[in-house]
Amino acid sequence: MTRPWDDFGNRLSHYSSILYDIFNASIFVLVAIAGWWLMPIDSVAPEYTFEIGKPWTYEELTADTDFPIYKTDESLAIEQKEALKNYHPYYTLTKRLPDFKYVMSAQELEQLQVGGYEKISVVGGRHTAKLIDVSSILTPKTAYVQMGKEVQPNLQYDSIQSQRVRESILATVSSTQGMVQMGQKIIDHGEIITSETQQMLVSYVRYHAEKYETDVTMPVRAGRLMLTLVVMGILVVYMMVFRRNLWRLKNVLFFCLIIFIFTAGTFITMRYTNNYTYSHAILFIPFVWIPIATRVFFDSRTAYMVNLATILIVAVAMPSPFIFILTQLSIGSVAVASLKDMSQRAQLIRTALYVMIAFLMISIAGMCIQVNGTMEWTWDWTILAYTLIEGILVVFAYGFIFLFEQTFRLVSGITLVELSNVNSNLMHEFAEKAPGTFQHSLQVSNLATEAAKRIEANALLVRAGALYHDIGKISMPHYYTENQSNDVNPLLTMTNQKAAQVVINHVEEGIRIAKKHHLPPVIIRFISTHHGKSMVKYFYNSEVNQNPNVEVDKKLFSYKGPKPQTKEECILMMADAIEARSRSLKEYTEEQISRMVDDMINQQIENEQYSMSPLSFRDVEEIKQVFKQKLITIYHHRIQYPEIVKNTDETK
Repeated sequence: MTRPWDDFGNRLSHYSSILYDIFNASIFVLVAIAGWWLMPIDSVAPEYTFEIGKPWTYEELTADTDFPIYKTDESLAIEQKEALKNYHPYYTLTKRLPDFKYVMSAQELEQLQVGGYEKISVVGGRHTAKLIDVSSILTPKTAYVQMGKEVQPNLQYDSIQSQRVRESILATVSSTQGMVQMGQKIIDHGEIITSETQQMLVSYVRYHAEKYETDVTMPVRAGRLMLTLVVMGILVVYMMVFRRNLWRLKNVLFFCLIIFIFTAGTFITMRYTNNYTYSHAILFIPFVWIPIATRVFFDSRTAYMVNLATILIVAVAMPSPFIFILTQLSIGSVAVASLKDMSQRAQLIRTALYVMIAFLMISIAGMCIQVNGTMEWTWDWTILAYTLIEGILVVFAYGFIFLFEQTFRLVSGITLVELSNVNSNLMHEFAEKAPGTFQHSLQVSNLATEAAKRIEANALLVRAGALYHDIGKISMPHYYTENQSNDVNPLLTMTNQKAAQVVINHVEEGIRIAKKHHLPPVIIRFISTHHGKSMVKYFYNSEVNQNPNVEVDKKLFSYKGPKPQTKEECILMMADAIEARSRSLKEYTEEQISRMVDDMINQQIENEQYSMSPLSFRDVEEIKQVFKQKLITIYHHRIQYPEIVKNTDETK
C-alpha cells in the first residue's frame, strides 16, 4: 500500500531533479551568452591574404558596390601634418597688463616651443582673436625682471576652441583618393599585386568592415547568438542523455570553464590583434589543450564533444571558419585517440608528435588548395614554426591539467598510477601493520581491474580504489581474521552488537586516514561505498539466534553506506565480497567457485546494493565470468612433484 507521504516524496524528488537539470543547463547558457558578448563584430568582413609583388591567389575580384579608395596611413598623416601648419592653439586673455604684456607658465610655454608652434591665437574681451608670436610671451620669472614686480599668467588655454578648430582643419583633408564603381574589376586571378591594387584591396575590405559594423550589426549578432545557443544546447543534450553520470555540478563547472577560457581568450585576442588571422589562433590560443584536459579526466567521446562545441562557437566569429574547424577537429581527434589511457607524462610527447604530423599535413594541403590551378607554388616556411609551436603546446598541457586537477579535485590517469604504487609510505605502513588485509586488497585490486577492463570501465581508477578500500583496518588490524596469526579472535569476546560496530567502524576509520593523507575524494568514495548498506551477517545472525524472541534492530548491524553509484564502485564491492568469500571455500573446484560467485553477487542484487548503479545485466554477467576465470586460475590444482627413489642395491 502506497502511503501519501511516499507519493509526495517521489514528486518532490522528481521536481528537484528537474530544477537541478535546469540549473546545470543555465550555466551552459550563461557561458554561451558571455562568449557571444565578447565576439568581435568586425570579423564578418571579407578576409584575404595578399602581398605586393605576389600573384593574387583567389578568384577574380569585382566590386559588388561603389566604394572609395582610402589613402594609406602614411600619406594621410603627411597631408594632415601639412594642413595643421595653419593651426594655432587658442588662449583666452584673462587680464590686461601694461604695454600689452602676455604671460603664461613656463611649462605651457615650453610645450608650445616643443610642439613647433610659432604663433598662438589670443581671444580678448570682445571675443576677437589676435595672432601673437610665441617668442614675445613672457614667463612669470622674465616678466618680474622686465616689470620689477611679480606678475601672474594672463593667458589661459582654451581646449574646447582649440580642439574645434583643429578638427575643422583635419576635416578638410580627405581620407580617400578616388572611387571604384560597382562592377569594376579590382584584380584578376594570378595577377601580380601592385601598390595601387593593394590599396584598392585594402579599401575594399575596410569599406565592407565599416558597412557590416554599421548596417548589419544587429542581425549578425542575433544570428551568432542563436548559433552559439544551438551548439551549447547540443552539448547539454549529450550530457543529459548519454553522459548522465557526468551531469554533476562539479563536472558542469569544469566543462563550462574550459569552454569559456578558450572562447573568451580567442575573442579578446581577436579584438586587440590587428589583422587577425588563423596564425594568431595558433600562436596565442592552444586549442589542443581542450581535448587533452577533458580526456585525461573523462572519456573520449566527452572530450570530443567538448572540443567540438568550443571550436564551433569560436568558428562563428572566425574569418576563415572552414580551415579552422578542420584543423582543430583533426588535431583534437588525434590527441584524444593517442591519450586513450594516459598513465605516464611521457605520453604527452608521443601525442605531441602525432599532433605535429596531423597539423603539418593539413597545412600542406591548405597550401596546395590556395594555389587554385596556377603553376606557381611556394613553400611557406612559417608552417614549420607553427607546427613546432603546436607540439610544444601539447607538452605544456600537463601544467593546465594539473591546475584543473587541483581546482576541481579531479583525478588524472597519472595520479591514479601514482596512487597505485605499492611502494608508497602509506602502502608500506599498510603492509606492515595489516599484512593479511594488504594481501586481500591486492587480490581484490587484481580481480576488479580485470573486470573493469572487460566492461570498459576505468581500470586505473578501480585498481587504486581497491588498494585503499580497507585502509581503515590498519588502526586495529588484530580484530580481523586475515591478520590473526593464532586462533584467538578478540571479536568473539565482545557482544554481537559491539563486535559488529568494530567491524563497521573500519569504513569511518578508512575515510579518516584517507583524508589525513590527502587522498582524492574519488578514492575516498571507494572506501565509503565498498560495503554499501549491507549487514555484518555473522554477528547479526548470532544475535538473532541468541535472542529468538527479540526483534533485533538491523541498523545496529548495517554499514552506513552510501551505496555504490558508478560502475567502478560496484565492481569493487563485488570483488571485495567475492575475494573474502573465496577464502572460506572448502573445495576449489570450478563448480564450487562458479556457484559461490553467482550466489554472492545475486545476493547483493537482491539486497538492492546496486539500486543506484549504472551497470546493465550484461555487465554483471561479464563481471561474473571474469571473477570465475580469475579465481579458477588462482586456486587451480598444482602438480605434485615426485621424489627421487633411492636404489637400495646401489646403497648397499
